[in-house]
Amino acid sequence: MSKLNFGSHPFLLGFEQLERLVERTAKTGSEGYPPFNIEQSSENSYRITLAVAGFAEQDLSITVEESQLVIRGRQSEEDEGRIFLHRGIAARQFQRSFVLADGVEVAGAKMENGLLHVDLMRAEPETVIQTIKIERG
Repeated sequence: MSKLNFGSHPFLLGFEQLERLVERTAKTGSEGYPPFNIEQSSENSYRITLAVAGFAEQDLSITVEESQLVIRGRQSEEDEGRIFLHRGIAARQFQRSFVLADGVEVAGAKMENGLLHVDLMRAEPETVIQTIKIERG
């Protein structure tokens, strides 16, 4: 018995990207830091909230790369002259990726009480009906 892929099914034409998308999200799903929530705030809007305590706004970057929302954090090194007797607060860098569907765009981002909120909006889908002319052979 052979494995059936999205791209090889006869009724799913042009869905090869969907198969790559599923593989990509499966690889990035095992990350645990920083913790995050995803909320649906209305029918066409979402909010991703990351717990980024200890990070300043300038330590964070938010980019959209090939329909993938990428949030990176890197704290600046300010440990010179400091002697830690115990260091229980991790100062590590992170990268979180979220795959965005077609038509979903980043509406904005803000920091609030150690939480980074990234708001997403889905554009209203347009109903397009296309009539194809049949040419004579």
